[in-house]
Amino acid sequence: MSHPAYEIIGQDRPGRWIISCDHASNHVPDWVSGGDLGLPAEDMQRHIAYDIGAAAVATGLAAALDSPALLSRFSRLVIDPNRGERDPTLLMQLNDGSIIPGNRFADASEKARRLEKLYHPYHAAYAALAQTRDRPVICAIHSFTRQYKGRAPRPWEVGVLYGPDPRLAKPFLQACIAQGWCVGDNQPYQGHFPDDAVDKHALQKGRPNLLIEIRQDLIQDQTGQALWVNRLAPILTAVLAETGL
Repeated sequence: MSHPAYEIIGQDRPGRWIISCDHASNHVPDWVSGGDLGLPAEDMQRHIAYDIGAAAVATGLAAALDSPALLSRFSRLVIDPNRGERDPTLLMQLNDGSIIPGNRFADASEKARRLEKLYHPYHAAYAALAQTRDRPVICAIHSFTRQYKGRAPRPWEVGVLYGPDPRLAKPFLQACIAQGWCVGDNQPYQGHFPDDAVDKHALQKGRPNLLIEIRQDLIQDQTGQALWVNRLAPILTAVLAETGL
């Protein structure tokens, strides 16, 4: 199923997993500043615009788990579907040293327009998709840049993020560590923000959940993407079975 705000792949698959990718695309709709936020083309290919490699990993994992994938179809710079509506980073004006000209003068009415056309349909689709599962399990796929400007390189290959409900995430974290990988425990980011996507669709519903962050240089091509799908899918399957969730 395709919509300007989202794409659902494998909606009829029977698996319990919902594999989401909130930052799948760097697309700017033509009704937003004429389809151009005023950034150089190279900035729109950076991590500030979308999660590099994450969409391919999400779709690959969903196929491997015989479950649906939900992908955004707009750049996080237009409006960030992983943020709560009151989060100050919902509509960014500056990110990793780059000013976003198309957001500089975005007022309340423009923010409301982007919420109505993109953010709300994405989350409505998320909620509806989860309702089609028997005991849905939420797995959000993201990727992170190896290094922010002026900061030390990040050592982690993969990060496992979680909030107040770590029933699935902590066993998964330990299973990843057992593989010998450099794994971040709620790194490189804090694992929970009120009313973010996982909070909205998992924590508030009591659903098992985790958020996986993969370092972007490891999944920037098809070989790396396939490698991490093949690594992560059996661990997700085993951990869900072992926890009995």
